[in-house]
Amino acid sequence: MYNPSVRFPRRIYREKASGADANRAELQKLIGNLKEGQSIVVTRLDRLARSTFDLFAIVKNITEKKAQFYSLAEPWTDTTTSTGRLMLAVLGGLADVERDLIRTRTSEGRARAIAQGKKTGRPSLVTPSQRLEIIKKRKNGEKLEQIAKAFGINSGTVSRIASQALKHNS
Repeated sequence: MYNPSVRFPRRIYREKASGADANRAELQKLIGNLKEGQSIVVTRLDRLARSTFDLFAIVKNITEKKAQFYSLAEPWTDTTTSTGRLMLAVLGGLADVERDLIRTRTSEGRARAIAQGKKTGRPSLVTPSQRLEIIKKRKNGEKLEQIAKAFGINSGTVSRIASQALKHNS
C-alpha cells in the first residue's frame, strides 16, 4: 500500500538478532541516531518487537524524539495520522494489560512453587557442610574477611550465615 508521507529511507538498519529481544544493538543504534522529523519504517511490526509491551515502549521512544513510525504491512500504525496515533494509544493500553498479566502469572507461579516446597531464588553459594564450617569458624572467633576469603565468598554472606545460625539457635 502506498503512503505518500513515507519517503525512501536514507539508512537501512538490519538486525540479525531476534525481535523478542528489545535491547538489540542495531535497534539501539537506530533509536540513538534518530532525529526530530525523521521516520522509522519497518516491513512488519513483528520484525520490531514480539510483545505489545516492547512494541509500545519502542514506538513511545520514537514519538518522544518527535519522529514518526510506520509499518509497511500494518498501515494503521502510521504516527503521522490521528488514526495511527489512536491505534498506538490502544496498543499502549494492551501493553499495560500484558504487563499486568505477566506479573500476575509470575506471582502465581512463584506462590505455587513455594506451596509445593520448591526452593526459590538463586542457588546457595555454599554447601550445607561449608555452612557448618563457616559457623564453626565464626564461633571460634575467626574474622569475617578471613572466612570469606577462605571460601571465596563475600564477607556479607559470611555475616548473614553466622547471624542466621545465631537466630536459629536462640
